[in-house]
Amino acid sequence: MIKAIFWDNDGVLVDTERLYFLATQQIMATVGLTLTREMYIEFFLVQGKAAWHLAEEKGFSPDYIEHLRNERNLLYSQFLRQEQTVIGGVKEVLESLYGNYRMGIVTSSRKDHFELIHARTGLLGYFDFILTGEDYLKFKPDPEPYLRALEKSGCRAEECLAIEDSERGLTSARGAGIKCFVVPTELTRGGNFAGAYKVLGSLSEILAEL
Repeated sequence: MIKAIFWDNDGVLVDTERLYFLATQQIMATVGLTLTREMYIEFFLVQGKAAWHLAEEKGFSPDYIEHLRNERNLLYSQFLRQEQTVIGGVKEVLESLYGNYRMGIVTSSRKDHFELIHARTGLLGYFDFILTGEDYLKFKPDPEPYLRALEKSGCRAEECLAIEDSERGLTSARGAGIKCFVVPTELTRGGNFAGAYKVLGSLSEILAEL
């Protein structure tokens, strides 16, 4: 019996992955580095790693790479202020589940980006707890984020369900012993989700599966 549901943020609740990709791609292009969609998917959404090694290979110093990272974060923040990012149907699904399950957000996003994303979404009231990148030593695909979620929820792994959109998130949830529904996005569609409990076409399908 499922007692708790853990939600990824980017790509599940909000459509932000494409903005993060665009921001990273544009900043890298300013120094002659090419980040393709395929590279982004492999580095960020499968391996859970950044693509700054491309800059290292070109001989850029650690200080300058940190400068590029900061520029990317500023551009990403600008994009977030300009766009409404809530994925269609999310509020209706959360409304249906609210009060019946203990629910938390489990994301590797920076806390400042997370707060900026949700400044206007109206979604946070549905959740009992929130874990962001500042709450872990290791990020997805490491299981630590979901192990922390188990601690927060007070539930056993077999009583929990994770909702993810990417291979790195699925690997993280599975590593913590948690069943995972995967709802692929345009960026993650075509990934290897062999370990998923279910692969769904939309969030609304979750209601019929619970």
